[in-house]
Amino acid sequence: MKLEDIISQSIHENGKPIGFDEFMNLALYCPRLGYYRSGANIFGHQGDFITAPETSDLFGYSIARQCAQIISGGDVLEFGAGTGVLAVQVLFELDRLKSLPKKYYIMELSGQLKQQQKQSILSTLPKLIDRVEWLTELPSGFSGVVIANEVLDAIPAKRLIFSDGRFVEFGVDFIDGNFQWKPLDEFYSNSLTSLPANRAEGYITEVNLQALAWIDSLYSSMINGTVLLIDYGMDRNEYHHPQRKDGTLRCYYQHKAGDNPFDNIGKQDITTSVNFSDVAERAMEVGFELSGYCTQGMFLISLGIENFLLQEEKDTKRNTLAQQIKQLILPNAMGETFKVLALSKKQTVKLDGFREQNLLNKL
Repeated sequence: MKLEDIISQSIHENGKPIGFDEFMNLALYCPRLGYYRSGANIFGHQGDFITAPETSDLFGYSIARQCAQIISGGDVLEFGAGTGVLAVQVLFELDRLKSLPKKYYIMELSGQLKQQQKQSILSTLPKLIDRVEWLTELPSGFSGVVIANEVLDAIPAKRLIFSDGRFVEFGVDFIDGNFQWKPLDEFYSNSLTSLPANRAEGYITEVNLQALAWIDSLYSSMINGTVLLIDYGMDRNEYHHPQRKDGTLRCYYQHKAGDNPFDNIGKQDITTSVNFSDVAERAMEVGFELSGYCTQGMFLISLGIENFLLQEEKDTKRNTLAQQIKQLILPNAMGETFKVLALSKKQTVKLDGFREQNLLNKL
């Protein structure tokens, strides 16, 4: 059965349009057919998009420096480790800093990606493979550092449209062989998410209740430690700006960005930007403390990413690294689009990553 048939059947059985979060969940995570479960090569130059760890090893080395400040005998838990490149970078640098965790857990639902990750670590750091353990559900009683790089944006979100003076959920229908947007009948009401009181007719935005529920689960599974959330997104005021009238939904197919999730179903990535204010608010409600919020560029600068250049003796290699650093920190590249939010539980260390910038007051 094709993925389109599974989704259309789901709409038919529902007897009315399904929520966009349900559509997005099937398109991305349907076993064997969803974008992240199909076994296709989706990361890097050969795939559909390039993440920061694939841009430069220095990204992971810098993250490792932040981890080293926190671990103190604890573990690391990485969500959605992709090809395993970030795990390799973090483990390599932590080993160099003599700050290895007891265990490096990787939360991974895709069997194919798990094999890829295992191969990446085995081929580069064979002596550390025994420290790595793969999980399919949250560990209980976790202490240490949680790393979630580009995880929240891939959690299925609801889409809302402002209609007749109120927000209604924007659903997905299947009519005459085509998927179509269709507002649901009932107006949207959820006290957990603050939405702007008034917007122009047809204004669209997203809310991600599943991401907020994930924050709850994370807190419950931790004894102590820090969560590093690295993703593209913004604070609430920017997220709900009147000019952002079409929301933040983006699709990526072979390095081309689009906005139609009904194209290339199961073959393209579907994402929404992170509303960091919503995430921070929920985190505080469940008991986390906010340890810092800043742009990715300033986070990496605070952790001394440029110092890696000083250690490189070869000019050609140094020039290459300089170009990679620019891609990670410059505002017109990844530097400002991506943000870092740190959440802590029973953790009092003042994090080095926010020395140069802390924008918690913007949330």
